[in-house]
Amino acid sequence: MVSVSPSLPLHFRRVNFTAPITVRASSSVKEIEKNTHDKDSLRSELYSSVPFPSIKAAKRVVLVRHGQSSWNAEGRIQGSSDFSVLTKKGEAQAETSRQMLIDDSFDVCFSSPLNRSKRTAEIIWGSRDKEIITDSDLREIDLYSFQGLLKHEGMAKFGSAFRQWQVDAPNFNIDGHYPVRELWARARNCWNVILSHPSRCVLVVAHNAVNQALVATAIGLGTEYFRILLQSNCGVSVLDFTPITEGEPPFICLNRLNQTPSSPVATSAGRKTSKRIILVCHGNTEASYDDSGEKPMNMLGNIQSQKTAELLLDLNISTIISSPTNACVETATAIARVQEAADCLGADCVPRYVERKKLEDLDVKDILQQSNKDTSGAPAFEADFLNRFEDETLLALWDKSGRAWKSLLNELSDESEAEKTIVVVGHSTIHIAAMVHCLNLTKEWMGSFHLDAGSISVLDFPDGPAGKGVIRCINYTAHLGRWSIPITRSTVDDGEF
Repeated sequence: MVSVSPSLPLHFRRVNFTAPITVRASSSVKEIEKNTHDKDSLRSELYSSVPFPSIKAAKRVVLVRHGQSSWNAEGRIQGSSDFSVLTKKGEAQAETSRQMLIDDSFDVCFSSPLNRSKRTAEIIWGSRDKEIITDSDLREIDLYSFQGLLKHEGMAKFGSAFRQWQVDAPNFNIDGHYPVRELWARARNCWNVILSHPSRCVLVVAHNAVNQALVATAIGLGTEYFRILLQSNCGVSVLDFTPITEGEPPFICLNRLNQTPSSPVATSAGRKTSKRIILVCHGNTEASYDDSGEKPMNMLGNIQSQKTAELLLDLNISTIISSPTNACVETATAIARVQEAADCLGADCVPRYVERKKLEDLDVKDILQQSNKDTSGAPAFEADFLNRFEDETLLALWDKSGRAWKSLLNELSDESEAEKTIVVVGHSTIHIAAMVHCLNLTKEWMGSFHLDAGSISVLDFPDGPAGKGVIRCINYTAHLGRWSIPITRSTVDDGEF
């Protein structure tokens, strides 16, 4: 039987070398099946007891969902059926993804065997010589009798079962199967195959639900997180696996989630929402290391903030809340100016008003500076930046981020506005902590996420601020164009990614 810690939502192992590292892993298929007989739902603990295979070198895995399919366009339930094909829009999305990844030195491509995914993989893979490997475990979720039905047909034919699929998917049962539980077990099998392959940079082209399961099982989340980590058509997600000690499971970090071919605030994936928080990391500053945002932005930072302002141009932003540090205030000002001028097309126009606020609990400079660790050689946006600090510093950051998160939810709860989008500008560490709070996780997960300068992350609240938050994207940087961090970096002569 799987042992469960009563105080934490998953087991974690600390490895003492140069920094405190949190390692997460998932359980085997047999253990998952054994636990499903006696439990109504699978929770994160079941995916954290048996470690992933050890690796000898750093490995980056890039997940891509297939482009729009004919059944996507029709609103049919696809599941693992293989009757739909890419639409013209889907082909164009795949081509955009090909251009996005064209300079990346992938060693291997794994693909679902289903046509919509395999065709997307062929377009992205292009003229690369190596063969695409298909794996049946990468097929979309098996939905049995639901497959092929329009949504209203599913409701009419299956009634309460269809309703459970919508509101309680982890416990949804059809034809004697629990599809989401089976999917999580398959995803765990996929990671064994992918991590055992002798490659450094891996492309995986699959589907919405299975990519969600791959991301979730990698960072130790159970089936209750189904539909929480969105995957749009041709959305790109990146996971980094870093070896620690020989024979030990790797350190795992979600580098980005759902970088889409189109704007992340305009995509249609997921449920509609009237409440949204957009986390904006301030642009590059004059400080190269230990950048807490206190220094003003440099020229690159100003470009990044302007690009972010343009990306958010068509949103009706209610409030911009920033840390009081210089770089954050500068970034917030750039976004507000573009927002206020958005509707001014004539001489007699009335500028849009955007409320601006400063929140002291978003300021982390004192916490980062009080650390006894030497981080002088660590850029603030490196993937393992948080893991360089001692527990006391991380706890202080976690406590402060908790206060900030409550303030943001209170701001979003204003009932005077039916629709409300707030933009929050701060340091990457406070945004990472905010996402962990949004997912209702503990501080041990803070090392599992990464953000770059100038990036945005989007959190939706389809059931309001009191309900579950849904992550639309993490570390979106496509709007930065030539100034963005590439999706992947060349693996040639690189010890790490």
